[in-house]
Amino acid sequence: MSDVARVAGVSVMTVSRALKPQTPVSESTRARIEAAAEELGYVLNSTAAGLSSRHSGFVAMTVPSLNNSNFSDTARGLTEGLRGSGFELLLGYTNYDMAEEERLIAAFLRRSPEAIVVTGGAHSARCRSLLKASGVPVIETWDLPADPIDKVVGFSNAEAGRLMAHHLHSQGHRKFGFIGGDGMRDTRGADRRRGFLAALHELGVTEDRVLSEGDPPLSMGEGAAAMTKLLDRWPDTKAVMCVSDLSAFGAMSAAQRCGLSVPADIAIGGFGAYDIAKYALPDITTLDMSAEDIGRKSAEMIVDALSKGGPASLPDRIEIPYKLIVRGSTAA
Repeated sequence: MSDVARVAGVSVMTVSRALKPQTPVSESTRARIEAAAEELGYVLNSTAAGLSSRHSGFVAMTVPSLNNSNFSDTARGLTEGLRGSGFELLLGYTNYDMAEEERLIAAFLRRSPEAIVVTGGAHSARCRSLLKASGVPVIETWDLPADPIDKVVGFSNAEAGRLMAHHLHSQGHRKFGFIGGDGMRDTRGADRRRGFLAALHELGVTEDRVLSEGDPPLSMGEGAAAMTKLLDRWPDTKAVMCVSDLSAFGAMSAAQRCGLSVPADIAIGGFGAYDIAKYALPDITTLDMSAEDIGRKSAEMIVDALSKGGPASLPDRIEIPYKLIVRGSTAA
């Protein structure tokens, strides 16, 4: 930093201020200092700066899957929402494993995050205890937990499942199936299944045709394998909800290979509003829960909670609206 100050012709303190966002330094001075830092290859040591300011400058986020575009969209929304706030995103991958989430949260807390965003409302007892004692804003997303740790940005997965059940029932179907994964690991998928079956029972459908195939997140291959097994066991099935659009695409492909026409012989619905659902043939009926908006609203909540000069203005719970997109895989 002394070298940068010497090249730029300013004090070390001015260099320190100029290399931090939203600090009172003239634009010409900041540009001169940044040019000197670029010339010398200098990067501000944020860890050292954090020791003196007691601010790390990062927000931690856990996601269950890295190859799921929904969670990628949420992370992008969070990143975009934090832009200009002085906070950066640190991402952790849990692979739908509560023990791994617990380990990551403990590791994050050793680095003093400004806030923590987690996916879902189900956690191990120790993880929940760590989050409650963290002293920073904690936001649970993609869910509406009955007993939230702190703040929530999400929706009811059970109600989303109910909505799909009512849609399929309204199309005149009476023999239903559900394709999902390990409900112990994917608690949100289990909630969709629970809501789907509860709605069917209320509508007078009492026979449960549920196939669990593989660990989450369910792939196209696992969706296809599950559909093949479901049709072998219940060949008269007329409508199926899949836990995700990826599994729905695989399930639809398997049904077509069996000689069935979609939706004339069997209707198939998914979840997530993936691109593959939009461009499949036929295109797949799905539920869109505005994944990127979950990230943006979480960012707004974080910035609001950490803003100086008064109490937070946003509520502790923001419910994200979702919608059913009816397409060719279920439309009569």
